[in-house]
Amino acid sequence: MEKIALFAFNGEPMCFVHVLLNALDLQEKGAKVQIVIEGSATKLVETLADTSHPFAPLYQRAKDAGLVSCVCRACSLKMGSTAAAEAQHLPLCDDMSGHPSMERYIREGYRIIAL
Repeated sequence: MEKIALFAFNGEPMCFVHVLLNALDLQEKGAKVQIVIEGSATKLVETLADTSHPFAPLYQRAKDAGLVSCVCRACSLKMGSTAAAEAQHLPLCDDMSGHPSMERYIREGYRIIAL
């Protein structure tokens, strides 16, 4: 089984939706997929939790499928979305100077794709 970690850095919703779509597609086709929410994308944790947002259902599908591995602690603090991540019970990663470490995913056999 292929293992893929999608590191989402871009906070533009139209870009982030492609992370969600690809993660769900890859999982449906048999891959083990993890989404790591980094950079300005961390603000979308709060934005997409709003059920009136057009991409909220897709975001919820990805969360329900267990695809969100973690949210960057340092970036979520900077973007003001830490409380939203905690309220959604999303893990906060900080194992590399406050940010998620790609090395950990590589060591676990994941191919890294940064978007």
